[in-house]
Amino acid sequence: MKDLVNSSKLIALVLRHRPDKIGLSLDQNGWASTDELLHKLNEHGHRFDLDLLKSVVENNDKKRFIFSKDLTKIRANQGHSVDVDLGLAPKDPPTILYHGTAEKFINSIQKSGLVKGSRQHVHLSADLDTARKVGSRHGTPVVLTVHSGEMRMDGHSFFQSENGVWLTESVPVQYLGFPDDSVKR
Repeated sequence: MKDLVNSSKLIALVLRHRPDKIGLSLDQNGWASTDELLHKLNEHGHRFDLDLLKSVVENNDKKRFIFSKDLTKIRANQGHSVDVDLGLAPKDPPTILYHGTAEKFINSIQKSGLVKGSRQHVHLSADLDTARKVGSRHGTPVVLTVHSGEMRMDGHSFFQSENGVWLTESVPVQYLGFPDDSVKR
């Protein structure tokens, strides 16, 4: 299982952030040739075959990756720091979404809201459990409520990736609910 996790992390790094690390080319929509990916991984000392790659895609708990129907292409569903157009159409979000973060980031978020940083979008979830898990990756988790319905009415765009993650450009502070209500809307 540990090998599968490490393989998944490597694929995430290459398809979301650093295709240049192995000399891989992504098209404008983030797709890479499956054959080229496997060739480049092996060329750089990572033992990969199609069966392992399929296992990474199928068993990733966050469903980060997707193959084309004929398995000739692969891409990450979201989370890119490289410039790609996932071709997602705007979609009306639920009234409330959630964002999991670590407690150590709350002061900054209270001042600046949620910003995408080096990524293309802020990531939001439709359920508390997922947000809590995301927040726990970097410390004590805190789940923020995002008033996404109000944001949408005020002109903010939302998208939903193929694995269900909600995406938006940013979330200004006035649309956030904090657990201790220290920031009033």
